[in-house]
Order: sequence, then structure tokens, then C-alpha cells
Amino acid sequence: MKCRKCEGTLKVLRRCRQVRLQCSSCCHEYRIHEVAADLDAATEAELERYTAIIYD
Repeated sequence: MKCRKCEGTLKVLRRCRQVRLQCSSCCHEYRIHEVAADLDAATEAELERYTAIIYD
């Protein structure tokens, strides 16, 4: 997936009780529900590894 701000690559960032997507270039973080409609297959597959995702 690409960052909406700078087109950098988004990576899954797991913290205690939350999962976010973070840009490797500008470090902007997205909550999953902010980009849910744009998730690509590779990102969805990675997110499926987590038993629960807490939206905040």
C-alpha cells in the first residue's frame, strides 16, 4: 500500500492493543478504518495474522 500523503510504502505497525499502518518515508500513521477501503491483498494477508484488531 502507498501513503496518501507522500506515496511512501505503508508497513504494519503493531503496538500493545493496537495495529496501525505507518509510512516508511514520512512516518504518518493511519488507523485501519481510515484506509480499509484501499487495503491491498498483501496488507490484508498480513493483518489476518492478528486475532483481534482494536480500532480507536
